[in-house]
Amino acid sequence: MTRVAWFQPFSGIAGDMALGALVDAGADVDEVRALIGLLPVVDLPASNWALTAEPCLRGGITAVDVRVAAEDEATHRSAREILAMVDAADFPDRMARRVRDTFEALAAVEGRLHGIPPDDVHFHEVGAIDSIVDVVGTCAALEVLDIDEVGSTSVATGTGSVESAHGTIPVPAPATIALLAGAPIHGTDVAAELTTPTGAALLAATVTAWGSMPAMVVEATGHGAGDRDLDGRPNITRVVVGTLDESTATSESDRGLGRGSGQPMEVLEVNVDDATGEALAHALARCLEAGARDAWVTPIVMKKGRPAHVVSALCDPTDVAVVADVLTAETGSLGVRAYTVRRWAAPRTMDEVEVDGHLIAIKVTAGRAKAEHDDAARAAVATGRPLREVLALAEAAWRAAGSQGDHGLG
Repeated sequence: MTRVAWFQPFSGIAGDMALGALVDAGADVDEVRALIGLLPVVDLPASNWALTAEPCLRGGITAVDVRVAAEDEATHRSAREILAMVDAADFPDRMARRVRDTFEALAAVEGRLHGIPPDDVHFHEVGAIDSIVDVVGTCAALEVLDIDEVGSTSVATGTGSVESAHGTIPVPAPATIALLAGAPIHGTDVAAELTTPTGAALLAATVTAWGSMPAMVVEATGHGAGDRDLDGRPNITRVVVGTLDESTATSESDRGLGRGSGQPMEVLEVNVDDATGEALAHALARCLEAGARDAWVTPIVMKKGRPAHVVSALCDPTDVAVVADVLTAETGSLGVRAYTVRRWAAPRTMDEVEVDGHLIAIKVTAGRAKAEHDDAARAAVATGRPLREVLALAEAAWRAAGSQGDHGLG
């Protein structure tokens, strides 16, 4: 069974609202605090902090109001500083990935908006302790609830304008609208910033499927409170927590590979007719390093019978600018094509086995196991075994673990 958390941000979403909803859905506050406490910044003397989660009413509906009180001397922090803190924290792997992805998404968008490298972005509101705790706390709550997949319905954005470190900006904020590229959003007549950049970044980094909720067995619902009342609607974000159940699936998109409307992705392409095989391989590797989920080369025939190749990269909407820059730099192309696709991914987990004293990651999906090539290749070099033998041994070790309780061979 795949455990899912499906957000319904009908009144928008912010970091504290997401965290409040997950706490209301059952995430233990003490466990969340303990995971947040692994972040080095919260141990600094100048960064004393406290997280409270109290019940409240918003529009007649009970919700959890999360507040972070902090003494913080820093007026801003760079993306590089925050990511270094994340890397230094001993978070569980899944939580660490979600936290890092959230801050990387913010940095990529802010960098593109301000024309600077992502690592050099200085966060103002997001760099404050309370916002850092909101992000880390939300990812911690997902971990406490053992959530495998996150989904969301359409995101309400609000209207009007707000004050920021860069002056008066429209609602939704430029960073918010950029982070939600490819996601379903809708405006409202509420003159307020319903969705903040932090809330948008959390969705951009964690959501794997957008749209209506899939067939699922509901375990709990939670409401996270915004910081004020709104006219005509409760200022809350709702989350539904449960498990996907194949027996309750009602459509093809609810079964097997898909849930909801799928995850929006971007495909970038360039045509190249003057590159060597080595140059093409290097371009693929650089795209993957830049954040592409996949990259490939397709042979084509261009006008006048010229043989050529299409270099393609699949990436998240937040990574389009970075990957496009890599494609043009590495191929010399004068332009990049882009189009939106939707991806349905089978639920998967990662396991680990030992072969001749070397740890090899195993990707498990639908009862099938596949050893990670890079780990197996390193083990093959170290042991002198053929690569195919190491792959076979690793997968055999995983299969044997179910009955023997052992994760090692050799």
